[in-house]
Amino acid sequence: MRRILIVLAGCAVVSIAAESRVSGQSSTASLTVSASVSKNCTITTAPVAFGAYDPVAANSTAPLDGIGTITLTCTKGAVATVTLGAGGNPAGGTRQMNNGAGAFLKYALYQDTGRATVWGEGANAQGFPAAPSKEPRNFTVYGRVDQAQDVTVGSYTDTVLATVNF
Repeated sequence: MRRILIVLAGCAVVSIAAESRVSGQSSTASLTVSASVSKNCTITTAPVAFGAYDPVAANSTAPLDGIGTITLTCTKGAVATVTLGAGGNPAGGTRQMNNGAGAFLKYALYQDTGRATVWGEGANAQGFPAAPSKEPRNFTVYGRVDQAQDVTVGSYTDTVLATVNF
């Protein structure tokens, strides 16, 4: 009888040990996951190509207008301001294209179709609302070469630095 009790007690111990391993014990903890999204913007441009300027006939009484494009690609929600520099040949606050031989053709860049608001730096910077998505947005640059300029024959160019601040 004693032997049977020892065997039964041994089986009970093995059974309890096996059950505790099967049902196991557990503990939990929360895992925090995080990321930060920084605001960012990139800027590209398409040139303002005025075409042919005719100071004798067509542009003796009418300005020559042209348009270009600034493309901004910003993080969703980023607010941006774009400045346009004075160009490589500024004179008294006026932008000028150069023909490479010392002759200049005056022009201006504007924020609006009516060409009333000059696009430049400081107070003349153009502000843009928060980006609705990360998709590129195009903005028009309106250019004008004033009429009746007495200029030399040639090809005129200038380079203006476009800067996005965000």
